[in-house]
Amino acid sequence: MDMHQLEMSIRAFAGIVWGPPSWGLLLLAGLILSFKLKFLQVTKFTTYIDRTIVDMLRKPENRKYATAKGDGDITPWQAINTAFCATMGVGTLAGTATAIGFGGPGAVFWMWVVGFFGITTKFSEVTLAVHYRQKNEKGEMLSGPFAYMEKGLGLKWLAMFFAFFGTVASFGIGNMVQSNSAAFALEYSFGAPRLWSGLIAAALIGAVVIGGIKRIAQVVDKLIPFLAMTAIISSFLIILTNIAGVPNAFYLIFAGAFSSEGLVGGVAGVSVMYAIRFGLMRGVFSNEAGLGSGPIAYAAAKTDHPVKQGLWASFEVFLDTHVMCTLIALAILTTVPLADIVPGTSPALTGAVLVITSYSRSFLGEFGGPLMALLIATFGFSTVIGWTFYGEKCFEYLCGSTKYIMFYRIAMLPICVFGAMGGVGMIWAIADSLNAFMALPNIVAVLLLSGTVAALAKSYFADEPYKQPDWKK
Repeated sequence: MDMHQLEMSIRAFAGIVWGPPSWGLLLLAGLILSFKLKFLQVTKFTTYIDRTIVDMLRKPENRKYATAKGDGDITPWQAINTAFCATMGVGTLAGTATAIGFGGPGAVFWMWVVGFFGITTKFSEVTLAVHYRQKNEKGEMLSGPFAYMEKGLGLKWLAMFFAFFGTVASFGIGNMVQSNSAAFALEYSFGAPRLWSGLIAAALIGAVVIGGIKRIAQVVDKLIPFLAMTAIISSFLIILTNIAGVPNAFYLIFAGAFSSEGLVGGVAGVSVMYAIRFGLMRGVFSNEAGLGSGPIAYAAAKTDHPVKQGLWASFEVFLDTHVMCTLIALAILTTVPLADIVPGTSPALTGAVLVITSYSRSFLGEFGGPLMALLIATFGFSTVIGWTFYGEKCFEYLCGSTKYIMFYRIAMLPICVFGAMGGVGMIWAIADSLNAFMALPNIVAVLLLSGTVAALAKSYFADEPYKQPDWKK
């Protein structure tokens, strides 16, 4: 079997595990959680905006909700940046472009759908992770889906299953995909050899992750806000200078979500399925709602109530999917004709190339492509940093100790080099398969514990006191 056949086999398997049953479960779970939480993403929209980013922008003496209170290893702001560095970047920038390339503009609509329900899904999983967290032998927080699977459901085997695939996925989703897209972007725009990109990135990443969560938090606390604002402002300016094309872009998104209208290349009959499939896959990959990864970072935050971190997670999904993904999609659709993309099974432009092309054809001209390439590369390698933390916590849970964590951290570095050298198609196919093996057990666990989430939310919004249970008893 040659590499092309292997890639096709892996992609076919990913299509099975991320088929209609998985989509249905994902959306059904989001719908059920939305009902149980009284559609928090709408009814509490101003609340979670005010109690997160708005409160963070107030003077320190005037903050009521964004302060670091209670147990934890890092501040709430550092926690969201750690989580955000793992979602923003390749998943959002190249992921949105991949969704359009393979699923057409209509895939963006389905990214919005999964993001809408993903707000309550991520709120729920983060709230549970903080509620069921406990300290390891070093006094650091250890929690995530494996914690609420074991302590909340009493299903140790399911917790081990998730932790195993979380560890494996950190090498794929969190490392190879990111380093691959980042190295490819640098090669495409600057001619930088992939090997050297991988080696330099591995050295810089190693200098950060070997210091643990506090070192990671210190780095992303400064890096991520700057990168995010650069991406948001530049995309907004591109859209503004192509404002006449915005109505047609929205038309293509809504029309393509339910029909083959506007598609090129003859994928009618399967186009809607492609739009749904790639929209949902890339949506989950972008905001990681339901995947079970983000709760690991949020559980390390200093907070006195689980719902506070749940609100930060809600804001993160909104910012990632409904703001950033939309800006990237509109930037692409207002600068690159559909005829140049050819949505379908073999797009002419997709992933990093598509979004870089979009920037290079904008008012930014010759500076646009290199700017986006640098954003993808920097975000991609910062994502490896965030996912290294996720993976090491899953690995720690599997081992039952922190003794072997350094081996895991060191092992991540050559994988970064390997990912930089790999083929993009196979890397994405592997990542999609691993996404499913994390998301499906996590979604089931969150649904079974939805009553606990609803009770904690009701208590918080009623201003009732909360005391962290001692789960070691």
